[in-house]
Amino acid sequence: MNERVVGVVGYDGAELLDISSVTSTLVIATRLGADPPYRTVLLTPGGAPVTCDSGLVLAGQASLQRWTAPLDAVVVSGGLGHERAAADPLVVGHVRRLAALSRRVASVCTGATVLAAAGLLDGRPATTHWRFADRLARAYPRIDVDPGPIYLRDGAVWTSAGVTSALDLTLAMVEEDHGPSLARQVARDLVTYLQRPGDQAQMSLFTSAPGPRHDAVRAAVALVASGLDGELSATRLAREVGLSPRQLSRLFVEHTGLTPARYVRRARADAAAQLVASTDLPLAAVARRCGLGSAETLRKAFLAEFGMPPARYRKQTRLAS
Repeated sequence: MNERVVGVVGYDGAELLDISSVTSTLVIATRLGADPPYRTVLLTPGGAPVTCDSGLVLAGQASLQRWTAPLDAVVVSGGLGHERAAADPLVVGHVRRLAALSRRVASVCTGATVLAAAGLLDGRPATTHWRFADRLARAYPRIDVDPGPIYLRDGAVWTSAGVTSALDLTLAMVEEDHGPSLARQVARDLVTYLQRPGDQAQMSLFTSAPGPRHDAVRAAVALVASGLDGELSATRLAREVGLSPRQLSRLFVEHTGLTPARYVRRARADAAAQLVASTDLPLAAVARRCGLGSAETLRKAFLAEFGMPPARYRKQTRLAS
């Protein structure tokens, strides 16, 4: 094979980052010695320019309808125009046709809607941006939609979560093609601190949403964040914010979707994940610092939240030195 040709499907209303996260990652991989090298082609309807949902215009490099050469992968970008694209028989029909020419098929973010419309996700697990997961599941009940992971792979079909998770998906493809060393070199050049495993959650309590609007819940959340290694029972939190445990529990569920105890467990697991991934602290020390007590409790928390023990999580998320 002289080169790996990757066709990235764009359309009006596509998200620019969905496209560039894929193409830039593969260009850097080639610059750093990928052999065979990658060549990316932006495939658009008629080969015409497309207006991204940011308003920027990208020139198409080839016609979606006329491309007939084999592809190493076809990657469908997402964006605010994904539902229009999924309703366009031309786009859907030719994505389905290109899938048959490709070794791999992938979507970024809401590009999963286009793959779904083409029937390429039927009977498969798939992910998409967490904000659109319910809509995808309702529209396509034959798909096992999981809003949690950064990306999912089912055989030759890959789907990824929102926007910059395209970096994680593309790095995983580079690793599959050329090994972990090159993938990590690419991650360093991208100044991507972690090459995250696909089953890492899209959302964490530290990045997922603004603080709760209710003053008492917001105060309790601040207590949790500032004292993970302390006593954080619902009784203590309720006392500190001037509510009964029952009132606090009701308000927590209303404003965070979690009971106080569940919120504390997730907050401790998220903090532990940050330390496991970014430091060389012994696991027992991580457990103590995050209020989990022991390495065994830490292990159980990781299995519950991330589906893997902390040692494996560290191995998969740490960049090679």
